[in-house]
Amino acid sequence: MAKIGFIGLGIMGAHMARNLIKGGHHLSVNGAYPVPDDLRGITEVVADSTAVARASDIVIVMVPDTPDVANVLFADDGVAAGLSAGKLVIDMSSISPLDTQAFAKKINALGCDYLDAPVSGGEVGAREATLTIMVGGPQQSFDLAKPLFDLMGKNISLIGDNGAGQTCKVANQIIVALNIEAVAEALLFASRSGADPERVRKALMGGFASSRILEVHGERMTKRTFNPGFRIELHQKDLNLALDGARKLGLALPHTASAQQLFSVCAANGGKAWDHSAMVRALEIMSNFEVAQAPGDQAKAA
Repeated sequence: MAKIGFIGLGIMGAHMARNLIKGGHHLSVNGAYPVPDDLRGITEVVADSTAVARASDIVIVMVPDTPDVANVLFADDGVAAGLSAGKLVIDMSSISPLDTQAFAKKINALGCDYLDAPVSGGEVGAREATLTIMVGGPQQSFDLAKPLFDLMGKNISLIGDNGAGQTCKVANQIIVALNIEAVAEALLFASRSGADPERVRKALMGGFASSRILEVHGERMTKRTFNPGFRIELHQKDLNLALDGARKLGLALPHTASAQQLFSVCAANGGKAWDHSAMVRALEIMSNFEVAQAPGDQAKAA
């Protein structure tokens, strides 16, 4: 088994680390960041990211944003300071494709390979090892990392060179956001019209409108369970990447922009840490009506 370092034991990263351990791997983790209690006894907790890199053949990074990755990799106590030729760095965060290419060049200059491998599937996918993993980088590094990816996900694809995985993830986040918006609008319409939104959701699951978003996030909307999952502030970050890229490429992404504005309404109302399915709250605020209102309450609101 390869020696693996894992940096970023948050909502998703902790589950991913657990699945690697279940697969028989030993992990070194950075004790400068919070380490869940159950992982402290079954990992090697070291001082910093440099120590993680020194102890590992493969270093996996799973942190929130581009500046976080830059810090983990290139700070004075970062991963780069602990690398030696032949090691592999895998960034599974969701960050800027352009910055990813720059990070890869710096790691390559140290004689090491680099994969960008962002994931989709949220906390459930991380816990159940069913993540979609979108990879950018050289084929030989992908082949080396594939057994590890298999322990964390189900749909695993090499998209292209470094940055291609992040580009694919941005495209994914556009689709997810617009699907959340569509489901939210549909359930709000159904509920305000007097129908039971949960029965409507279940009925639609048998037709052409069926989707994973309708299944999982539609139920969150009807049951009002907006604990994350995947925080709105992180989806905002991803849509910022999409809109910034669109500006540079001369593209118009009007519905991506509208989805971002709905997330901004949520954030302005204290919801930046809500699950992204709570986009429905923005529509409810603007409509002065909640999806889960009972029929009697609907009549009063008419």
